[in-house]
This record gives sequence, C-alpha cells and structure tokens, in this order.
Amino acid sequence: MWLRSSLLWLIFVRQYCDAFLMPGSHLQPPSLREGLPSRAKTTALQMGLDMVTYMRVEWIAAALCTNQTPRTADVCLQLGCEDGRAVTFIPRTIERLITSTVELDGVLPVAIERQLKQQEKVRNAGRVDIVNQRADDLKETPDASVDVVISLAACERMIENGLDWKKSVQEAARVLKPGGRLLFVEPPELDGVSYLDYLANLSVQTVSDNGGENGDEIFNVFEPLGYDDVDLVLKPHVAGVVLKSEDAGLTKKEREMKEKNAEQEKYAEISIAAYERGLKKRKRKKKPEKDGAESST
Repeated sequence: MWLRSSLLWLIFVRQYCDAFLMPGSHLQPPSLREGLPSRAKTTALQMGLDMVTYMRVEWIAAALCTNQTPRTADVCLQLGCEDGRAVTFIPRTIERLITSTVELDGVLPVAIERQLKQQEKVRNAGRVDIVNQRADDLKETPDASVDVVISLAACERMIENGLDWKKSVQEAARVLKPGGRLLFVEPPELDGVSYLDYLANLSVQTVSDNGGENGDEIFNVFEPLGYDDVDLVLKPHVAGVVLKSEDAGLTKKEREMKEKNAEQEKYAEISIAAYERGLKKRKRKKKPEKDGAESST
C-alpha cells in the first residue's frame, strides 16, 4: 500500500510540477520536460520570472505599496496591469485605481478586467477605473491628476510587446501631482539602460510665461526618496520610491513667486518666534514683583 501511494505521488509530481516552472527555465530538468504529456505542457503557468524571483518580487511589491503610499493619497495609477493583485496591495485609503495596459492596442484584456473587478468586490474599498490606455501613452489621464503611480515588474512586458518603458516613466511624471510618488519594483537594467540612472537624469525645461520652453533652466523631475536591491532572487530587481519635484512644470514667474512667498513665510515664522520669546521674558520679570508685594503685606 505504501509503495503504491509513493508511485502514484511520483507520477503526479512528474505530470504536474512543470506547471510551477517557466518553460525553458534553468530550474526545469530536461528529463522532466521531455517526459511530460501534452496536457501538462498546456497547463504550465506562463510566468515571466522563475518561481523564486516571482514570489520574492511579489512580497516586496506588496510591502512597498502598503508602506510607502501616503494615507492622504486618493488616486493611484498602475503602469501595465497584469492581474488584480494591485487592488490588494494598495491601502484602503486609496479611493480610485486607474488602469493601463502593456498591450500594443491599448485595450485591457477581458481576463485582467475581470480579475480587477473581482478583487475590487472582495476588497470593498476604493473603486477600480477600467481605462483602456497604453502604459507608455496615458492619454486618458490628465496632467498632475494622480497621487501615486506604481510600476510592478511591468517594464520587461512593455519591451516584449513593443512598448517604450522610458516613455512610460515620462508619462508617470506627467500625470503625477507635484510631490506625488512613483513606486517601482523593476529590473536594475533594461535594454542596457540603468533604471535608477534614467529616473535620476530625467529632467524638464523651465516653462516660459508664454507657454514655450526656456532652454537655459533645466530641473530634475524626480527626487529620490530611497531604494534597495531585491536580494535572495535568481534575477536581480530593484525597489524604490521617487518623488515628483514640487517645481516641475512651473513657469519662471511662478517659481520666483513661490520663492518669494517661501521667504516671506520664513520671516513671518522668525517674527512670531521672537515675539513669543519676548512675551515669556516679560512674564518672568513680572512674577518677582508680584511675589515681593505679597511678602510686604
């Protein structure tokens, strides 16, 4: 009986364990691939990552979205929706989740839309706005209208489908509000370009008062908040957060006005602090006089 159970278990493993390995992965033994029936091959999960990297990246992505999304944020946009997991990753304080796709035609697949709606129903928090737009062309999302943008292992899928991952970062910068956050878990290098270096070097020219661009002044779009390598994986990734600069997209006159207001607020705070210190000193001086009057009586 024990031998029979063991043989049945070995047959089961031989037939179905390939469903948890990416076809062609170095984790998959050649002998196992050759001996698999056609049914097991068709049921294999078509994941873009090996199982170890996939599970680790998922855990990091969930922790990043949960801990680094400000509780004051209302609108979140995901670059390249693959399933409904983002609905469970983001905090319940998010009121809207806007979708985008890595598909070349810009239409979100029905299966992904169904998963998003199912997770929305289970989560019972913010609503999911199904928007048919490419991740590198967020044409349905206005400028400076999003609090948080998340990019969770989407860049490689963009490259596979013929989309431009660099343009998706530019679009994220466009739709983010000043001070908004871009949360990412991506490979450190894509098409020979460092993901972190591209974020750091992405810049914008100062907008002139007549709507044109002044080439004399160039400012970085993003300010780094922090990043870390995703370790204990077979395929390297990097996770981090960057902030959209508060001055991005301002005209020269608006920038000067902002600096002037900041300076005035600084002087006002100094004046208030000096007044409060003087008030405390005057109170301390009056107290001994009052004590002396009571002792004479």
